[in-house]
Amino acid sequence: MWLRVSCNLAFDIETPTPFILRLRPRSGAEQWIERDEFKVTPNIKILEFTDDYGNLYQRFVAPVGKLSIYTSSDVKTSEFVDVNFDAPFIEIEQLPNDVLCYLLPSRYCESDRFNDLANSITLDKPAGYKQVFAIEEWLRTTISYIPGSSDFPISATEVYQKRSGVCRDLAHLGIALCRSLSIPARMVVGYLHQLQPMDMHAWFEAYVGGRWYTFDATQTGQKGGYVTVGYGLDAVDVAIFNQFGPVAHSLEQRINVEQIKN
Repeated sequence: MWLRVSCNLAFDIETPTPFILRLRPRSGAEQWIERDEFKVTPNIKILEFTDDYGNLYQRFVAPVGKLSIYTSSDVKTSEFVDVNFDAPFIEIEQLPNDVLCYLLPSRYCESDRFNDLANSITLDKPAGYKQVFAIEEWLRTTISYIPGSSDFPISATEVYQKRSGVCRDLAHLGIALCRSLSIPARMVVGYLHQLQPMDMHAWFEAYVGGRWYTFDATQTGQKGGYVTVGYGLDAVDVAIFNQFGPVAHSLEQRINVEQIKN
């Protein structure tokens, strides 16, 4: 399916403010970018670079006044997520070098604290995809998904204690549970077709059977329509923007996803 995704951001800048953005999706194994548009008003110098996870960044210093950021892309992505219940666990010594970092505890995914819980959730499940599927189902039935209930990231431990959270929070707990079983897992942020309410979305991917598979406890069924903007260990790596210095007053954040052709 072909989707047109867009993001409008606006800020009131009171003092020159450095920004780092992660707003432009890149073509990869699961999506193809046919058209990409990126505008910042006023017209200022922007530098672009790629991080170790393959994310595309833009950095600049916003002058005093109103700052407007607009990005839009036409993306070909799958109508359904790939499912493979037979995908096996990959032994640590067989993992690619660039996947190893997704085994370790991180700031919001304290995987070293969840081994007992992960083992109880996946009891009698063969190692690999079926373990991650069991974790996804456990999240869906145990942790309440409440959009808009949190304005800042919380850790997997806090999510487990609260038993509720936004999409980012459920992803943190899912990642921590997977890593505690030595299954590489990473945070993904981007767009999702027909998400309600519409906003940027977060989910997680697990590496089994020699590739990454999508898991999202906030949704049901195997529908696709995902457009990835950023990957990372957790929310620290995938914020759509960071600004430094005095907090810039946000005037607008509007996300839109529409299907433009099959």
